[in-house]
Amino acid sequence: MHVLVTTDSLSGSWTYTRELVTGLVTRGVRVTLVSFGEIPLPDQTSWMDHLHGLDYRPTAFHLEWMQEAEKDLAESSAFLAALVSELQPDVLHLNQFCYGDLPVDVPRVVMIHGDLITRGHAVHNRAPRPEGSLTWYRNTVLRGLAGADVVLAPSAWMLDRISAFYIRPRRAEVIYPGRNPIFFNPYLNKDDCVLAVGRLVDAGKQVFLLTQHPHPVPVCIVGAEHTVPVPRIPIRADVKVDTDQTTVAIRGPQTEAQLRALYSRASIYAATARYEPLGIAALEAAFSRCALVANDIPSFRETWGDAALYFRTNDASSLADKIRQLNADRSMRRAYAEMAYTRARERFTTKRMIDDCLQLYRSLRYARVEAA
Repeated sequence: MHVLVTTDSLSGSWTYTRELVTGLVTRGVRVTLVSFGEIPLPDQTSWMDHLHGLDYRPTAFHLEWMQEAEKDLAESSAFLAALVSELQPDVLHLNQFCYGDLPVDVPRVVMIHGDLITRGHAVHNRAPRPEGSLTWYRNTVLRGLAGADVVLAPSAWMLDRISAFYIRPRRAEVIYPGRNPIFFNPYLNKDDCVLAVGRLVDAGKQVFLLTQHPHPVPVCIVGAEHTVPVPRIPIRADVKVDTDQTTVAIRGPQTEAQLRALYSRASIYAATARYEPLGIAALEAAFSRCALVANDIPSFRETWGDAALYFRTNDASSLADKIRQLNADRSMRRAYAEMAYTRARERFTTKRMIDDCLQLYRSLRYARVEAA
């Protein structure tokens, strides 16, 4: 089987794509990967070095959510269509909406990684006004969803939101994102501390909730969702706020090794987001055996069930109370950490994700053969 995958090098879809592509190639699937947005740095692509059966085609075409996207879409679509015509893959796994209606005779799977309209509603309790470039964006998403043979969602909640704000897909599947547990260390002794990942200015991640009340343990906020290459010269970009009641350390972007070390030492992970389609950071924390304190939103409830301790939706005071509760009751904290770890191992591994994707691809290929 040959699968052509599109992705971008600027968002959380890069981590998702790495798991997907690595998993497919190790199962003997031939993969062509096309990236958009920016040409990635060598450190971003080092994971590809030993993947035999991967053909990587980086581009710098703008993505649909960028201001310059409208100018690039016709050219990037033509490039992609020509590549499909040349390579004749069995399935397209598209991590952008805009290529869902690509004029090619190959089954098209469009994966939802979030979008501007549903994000605006979740963050501001209203959809943004459809003016200017946003009207073009919405119409582009609509065409992509309508043209897709299958719309793939990371949760039933995300699929419901897309159906409510755009269109109900003709065929839809939910396949939860996965991570390989081998990358994380759940066995180290934990420090009494809280970890969160997200920029302070990001209203969707709202990690700023952790700065609103005192906490009985140190809090570390990694102020970037994406890891960075190992710098040639060490750079410190940490800011520490100390009071008599609490310590909050705000760190800049981390390398993968640094971030994994932070996960492995943290006893509590604060999943503060009010809009979280993929939830990769919380999943990585669970594989590191952190107790999860999560915002009470539908996507976290669907993913984690009773394996997380929830604070009142978007309420900083309730978040502080749950952290105090876990810090005071060590056995409870260990129990939540174990439940999150077990749920991640049972439901959200890369292996399970690849099993589900391969089943979907085969069904599309079979349907195409039957139709012929």
